[in-house]
Amino acid sequence: MSAIAPAPNVSANPLALLRQLEWRVRHAVENVLSGEYRSAFRGRGMEFDQVVKYEFGDDVRDIDWNVTARLGEPYRKKFVEEREVTLLVVFEDSPSLHFGSGAQSKREALLELAGLVMLLGAVNRDRVGFVHAGPYGNLFREPVRGRGQILHSAATLLARPAPAPTDPAPEIPWRFLARAAPKHSVLLWLGDFPPRPELVERTRPAPGAPPRQPGAPGGAAPEGWTILQRRYQTMGFRVDDPWERALPAGESFAAYDPTAGRLVTIDGNAAERAAHATWCRERETLWLETFPDPLSRLVVTTEQNRLDALVRFFHARMRAGSRR
Repeated sequence: MSAIAPAPNVSANPLALLRQLEWRVRHAVENVLSGEYRSAFRGRGMEFDQVVKYEFGDDVRDIDWNVTARLGEPYRKKFVEEREVTLLVVFEDSPSLHFGSGAQSKREALLELAGLVMLLGAVNRDRVGFVHAGPYGNLFREPVRGRGQILHSAATLLARPAPAPTDPAPEIPWRFLARAAPKHSVLLWLGDFPPRPELVERTRPAPGAPPRQPGAPGGAAPEGWTILQRRYQTMGFRVDDPWERALPAGESFAAYDPTAGRLVTIDGNAAERAAHATWCRERETLWLETFPDPLSRLVVTTEQNRLDALVRFFHARMRAGSRR
């Protein structure tokens, strides 16, 4: 169920917001992330190509110590697999993102998260594009390189009109996405990931059957998802509101249920709390089914700092990559 939150102000002046975020992103890349953003996506190639000068942020494991000692300055080995990252952001703009119990709605927080990721790509000289999936159609911007072009693309995404609470859930063009970006690109799906009835039913095991394993065929993932996972590096980002995680104690409040098209009063009685617990459990099951690898999913709340969450996410991916 969804409370009516104030319209996100990110669409009022998206370029101004992006310029504010850009300073924070550059500071994070230069002082916190350094080369970890790239390491989190690229991995390390095995086929040697050439020796190049070491630059701040490069992986120290690739330093060629013989060449470094001979020339008196650090050089590293470069591998054939090193290439620019192509990032395709898929923003699922569902009416349930209107929910907001505090200063920000989930949509506002999720758009900020999308803008931060796109700016990270711009700072790291990668290609960035997006697909905005709305209730009445989709908008695609092909991946581009360069600060100006990516900034304009991100501003276009942030300025997309919000769906009305009564609008239907959007349909993501999965068949189109299967060919929208080069192979091995990063496909980042940002959405609400609610427990849709048809998906919940698909993940429910038959009577007497053993519990399903996350990622097993026939689960919560959309049709063709396994093909996309083979073609791209797939990741999912979600924003939660504190009231989604736990209903407020001792409070009665009105909420709008867009799936039923009516206002309801939440009293916090035992039946409502049991229904809320079921909703949370089904939502989390579908989330883990779609992104079984913990390093492929990120959940933040509307109260958390989104950039800090991204930094921790890339740190974790980098550390895991260094152990492989």
